Amino acid sequence: MSKLTQSIEDLIASSGGKTVSSGKTGPESSVQEKFDEKMKEVRLRESEDETKRKATSAGRQYVNLKGFPISPEALMQVPQEQAETLKAVCFLSTGSDFRIAAVNPDDEKIKELIFQIAERTQAAGGVYQISEESLRVGIKMYETLPKFKIVMKGVRVSDEELERFQKELKSYADIQKVLSRASVSDIMTIVMAAAIEFGTSDIHIEAEEKRVVISFRIDGVLQDVGELPHEFWKKIIARIKLISGLKINVTERPQDGRLTIFLKSGDTDVRVSTIPTAWGESVVMRLLRPSSIAVEFSQLGFRPLVEKKLIHEVDKPHGMIITTGPTGSGKTTTLYAVLRKLNTPDEKIITLEDPVEYKLAGINQSQIDHTKNYTFASGLRSILRQDPDVVMVGEIRDLETAETAINAALTGHLMLSTLHTNDAAGALPRFIAMGVKPFLLSPALNCVIGQRLTRKIHPACKEETKLDPETYERVKKILLDIPKESGEIIAEESQWKFYKGKGCEVCNNTGYKGRVGIYEVLIMTDIIRAALSEKIDEYQVRVLAKQQGMCTMQQDGMLKVLDGLTTADEVLRTAGEG
Repeated sequence: MSKLTQSIEDLIASSGGKTVSSGKTGPESSVQEKFDEKMKEVRLRESEDETKRKATSAGRQYVNLKGFPISPEALMQVPQEQAETLKAVCFLSTGSDFRIAAVNPDDEKIKELIFQIAERTQAAGGVYQISEESLRVGIKMYETLPKFKIVMKGVRVSDEELERFQKELKSYADIQKVLSRASVSDIMTIVMAAAIEFGTSDIHIEAEEKRVVISFRIDGVLQDVGELPHEFWKKIIARIKLISGLKINVTERPQDGRLTIFLKSGDTDVRVSTIPTAWGESVVMRLLRPSSIAVEFSQLGFRPLVEKKLIHEVDKPHGMIITTGPTGSGKTTTLYAVLRKLNTPDEKIITLEDPVEYKLAGINQSQIDHTKNYTFASGLRSILRQDPDVVMVGEIRDLETAETAINAALTGHLMLSTLHTNDAAGALPRFIAMGVKPFLLSPALNCVIGQRLTRKIHPACKEETKLDPETYERVKKILLDIPKESGEIIAEESQWKFYKGKGCEVCNNTGYKGRVGIYEVLIMTDIIRAALSEKIDEYQVRVLAKQQGMCTMQQDGMLKVLDGLTTADEVLRTAGEG
């Protein structure tokens, strides 16, 4: 007998067979009531005995759920509607094992249910025989669950629940107020409701020595929005892992999962990452809203002259277009906008991503899988055999991928990809440092886009402001350094105006609402191609690019400051001074 089976047997022995009388037992109780009560107990006991005999004769395990301590984590493995339809409930879940109690254990649908849960949780499953009365007890336990429920790696949050909490969430400070009086079962619903309400891109939940800290990344800036006592941690992390398909009992190594928030207004995918820390684990939940990347090329925020040059490069039948910048700088949004522009019936487009975060209609999207040796390099070679016109590779990380991408660009394919460098000029020496030969890179590369995202001034509370002398001089230096070859016309210094957001309830007194991209686009001109060598550095590339008319990200940002879209402080914070 396994330890798990023995534990179940011990629980059954300590809780099974107990009966609870629902009638009155005082002196005023009638003889008939007592008799009916007693007969009910007898019938239930006989029913349980018959079920137990049936299980024994069939060689199956048996359990009586009356009084059995079923945890919420176990119940949530099977949605209530499905439990009622299949006449089965999950009554035990330890992370590595789970057990299903079913009225009809031989039903093929029960076997399929066990298979689905095992595939989702990577846990070992088993089935026990129960009576109809046990099933009734198990189904009633669903009333103790939180107001959301698992739907195969997803959370179905009712719009009514979200609306109830969202009415109370008018500012970030309200999140803590609502959390402080919430039950443990409501905490995740509140966090999800608040994240959706405030347009959060990432939810951070971190265990510290004496508390659990909840932070939201809103418009690229991380902000603490609430905290809970540390004793809540185990229940919170168990729920997060359960709904995202992670192993509850694994705490000593990182895990990655995924879930979906199902709403009437549209589903939101959530990517979940956990890593072990000194006081528990750190959880980051990234909300992937399709609307956040549904940006047309014309809406990206390129200045007209730069956009015209970029469209010329995108419309070429072959070559490479690379976007650069740190995580969260909008590279994926830019590439998807380019793909949308190219997505016509006469173009075959294939992407290779890690992972596929957003689904695009009309485009073949493939996800790499390191466990099956399906990497960017091997996947790209396979993709090229599919005869595509346009290929997007999520990221170029190594020489093998870089050489395959370059060869594709040289043989009639338009290649789109990303590279982790600080700016556009850094992409060329980065390729060469990987081992790419300059004479191959030179004809293959069309252009490199460097980018950042800066917060936009909230139009509703926008007001004119004056910069302090030091900031003004920094802005002036950046603007006056814009090359004449760029074609940008800058207003006279006496006409410069600067703005800020005063702060209001809608923008949570930050003065900002939404974000706008700031860009630099390095076009591979003949002069830059001729200068490529194994010794060229980032500084030399930047000087040549400026001479060819490239505006840097900082200069593009400051032009948008003069346009009243953002603030000088925000541009300096995200892009520095170059």
